[in-house]
Amino acid sequence: MSGPHLSEQEVIRREALAELRHLGINPYPAEAFPISHTPKDILSQFKDEETEHWTEVSIAGRLMSRRIQGKASFAVLMDSGTRIQLYFNRDEICPGEDKTLYNTVFKKLLDLGDIIGVQGFVFRTRVGEITVHVTSFTLLAKSLRPLPMVKTDAEGNTHDAFSDPELRYRMRYVDMLVNEGVKDTFVLRSRIISSMRRFFDHKGWLEVETPVLQAIHGGAAARPFTTHHNSLDMPLYLRIANELYLKRLLVGGLNGVYEIGKMFRNEGMDRTHNPEFTSMEIYVAYQDYHWMMTMTEQLLESIAKEVLGSTQVEFEGKTLEFKGPYKRISLFDSILEATGVDVAPMDEQALREQCKVWRIEVSPEMGRGKLIDEIFGEKVEASLIQPTFITDYPLIMTPLAKKHRNKEGLVERFELFINGKEVANAYSELNDPIDQRQRFEDQLELANRGDEDAMALDEDFLRALEYGMPPASGLGIGIDRLVMMLTGHRSIQEVLFFPQMRPQKDA
Repeated sequence: MSGPHLSEQEVIRREALAELRHLGINPYPAEAFPISHTPKDILSQFKDEETEHWTEVSIAGRLMSRRIQGKASFAVLMDSGTRIQLYFNRDEICPGEDKTLYNTVFKKLLDLGDIIGVQGFVFRTRVGEITVHVTSFTLLAKSLRPLPMVKTDAEGNTHDAFSDPELRYRMRYVDMLVNEGVKDTFVLRSRIISSMRRFFDHKGWLEVETPVLQAIHGGAAARPFTTHHNSLDMPLYLRIANELYLKRLLVGGLNGVYEIGKMFRNEGMDRTHNPEFTSMEIYVAYQDYHWMMTMTEQLLESIAKEVLGSTQVEFEGKTLEFKGPYKRISLFDSILEATGVDVAPMDEQALREQCKVWRIEVSPEMGRGKLIDEIFGEKVEASLIQPTFITDYPLIMTPLAKKHRNKEGLVERFELFINGKEVANAYSELNDPIDQRQRFEDQLELANRGDEDAMALDEDFLRALEYGMPPASGLGIGIDRLVMMLTGHRSIQEVLFFPQMRPQKDA
């Protein structure tokens, strides 16, 4: 079977690999390499007057550049995004007659991108650069493909940039190696999630895990991915939400539960949607959506302060303020404020006529709730730059939320919008099993009209409610979108290590 087509550089690297093995050098050794410091440690801690404390350092990383000058050479090693200069002297590395390790291995058989371990001591060069004086080195992994080497000239122009988005997302491993700042985004992502966990854990709420494979897709209005379990001979769905399972745990006596995990929706892809995404959902007993709005403000303010050191975030030339309180406005009032038209009293036919006036595309299977949602998306969303709570949605749009205590036909729900995008969704949770059954049946009617996003009826969830679920409020936050806001990225693909891509065409 023929292998992949190799470039000239890849052929040369494989020849070097064979030569290393011929010399008795294992290019992928099994032994652990002892590391005493990282390049970041050395650069941050080295002081001239303390040189004697650094006579023995052992570091490892990727060879990023090399300047060979006869029997002495300089190189640059990178580890975890930090670069440090290395100094090699042939007679110190090869003190005897045999100079093969320097003349052949270092000068000819090592390539940029190879991972090496070095031992030596730290000093400062005449021009003041902190450098490791190498006394020995070990090849730890041979790189068989050349890295794209991004260069900046004296005028500040970038050459040979690895900047094509499709290549960057397909080969994130290369993107992180050669493009400055990429790794930092993912470090911040991890810290944002950790900060969120600390906030919840400090309040005594319990992190839990619920099924990813579900017999009934529920908890949100979305189209699921379908699979089949062979042993049970039954269809299963990748979860679109974990809401119904988390509420079962409230029934079971846990008064505060949350889960951070992957959700899957078989829908479109764009700059703010990926078919699999990370969501956080939390449910707290004996609370309502007013309490949850305040808690959400406290949560996001806490995360911004802890991770970024400020509640203000610069995003696309705007300053987003995460310190509460946030603006609160009802869904219908937000449409009225943006358009001057009150759509609250309109029935389905009137809404369709209004959509024609505004040239908003709609389809026959859309009910009143979806039409209102389309109008809101077209006329309001983009204007919600600062964190804003949109509250009090029509009942038909939200089958899992409690009816509004004061406003007929509405439910106690809010969505949080930041920079024109939905980031969070929350309810006063419906705990009346009779009402919940009727809502599910209404969803079945929408499904019969062709609405593929309509929820299924979950008999076991209804049975759980019949045992009694305490009044509660629940909140879902899209982690990916929150990370986008806090790190200043416009595309969800920039905050996912491995975003979903179309199959790569053969070259």
